[in-house]
Amino acid sequence: MTPPPELPEASPLHQRRRPPTVRELDGIPWLAELTPPERAAVLPEITAVNARPGDHVCRIGRPVTYWFGVIEGLLKMSSETAQGQTMTFAGLPSGGWFGEGTALKREPYRYNVQALRASVVAGIPVDSFHWLLDHSIGFNRFVMNQLNERLGQFIAAREIDRLADPDVRVARNLAALFNPVLYPGVGQVLRITQQELAYLVGLSRQRVNEALATLQKDGLIRTEYGGLRVLDLERLRTEVPGSTAVT
Repeated sequence: MTPPPELPEASPLHQRRRPPTVRELDGIPWLAELTPPERAAVLPEITAVNARPGDHVCRIGRPVTYWFGVIEGLLKMSSETAQGQTMTFAGLPSGGWFGEGTALKREPYRYNVQALRASVVAGIPVDSFHWLLDHSIGFNRFVMNQLNERLGQFIAAREIDRLADPDVRVARNLAALFNPVLYPGVGQVLRITQQELAYLVGLSRQRVNEALATLQKDGLIRTEYGGLRVLDLERLRTEVPGSTAVT
């Protein structure tokens, strides 16, 4: 399928919808859980969009119309307090599908989801999402696993918000981004810049750089060109960086 021509810069995100490519479909993890008839029924309903940095995929108060996933790129799920402070719930890297709770209840969004970099986002209409729930055992299992992992992620996020140690905050946020269930597209290397990580963690880029140096010294990660490689995910989730440095 040939994507439509580029639209003007000011066009709303939904006007840039297009059919996904074969490679993009291969990056949707739940498609593998469907039977051939289920897959044939839902494939025509899947759309993709090229989101630009700063584009909002979801906005607080808007009705849910799609269930979304990140084929490539990085999004941020956040909200704002009554005092105008931004509270980040999660980073959403490649392979992550999100908003299933909102789609299940068909309620307005209680969070914003914004692209931190140029990203490819896929989605299926909320009616198709419910059709799959009604007809597909494999899809139900996928969504249940998502909800279970998401609950653990948000409990951990509340704990991270209370941490005073910046190194620990960076470590725990990185561990969340390497979750193999929620973000199967990440693998062992996360393509992220220090500035993007700073946006997610709520620290300055300079302080994030210091924390990454500590994590690398401890043998938990290795910085590579354009990203980070996790060397010990369990220690990244549990240890206090700098306290057990490898000598």
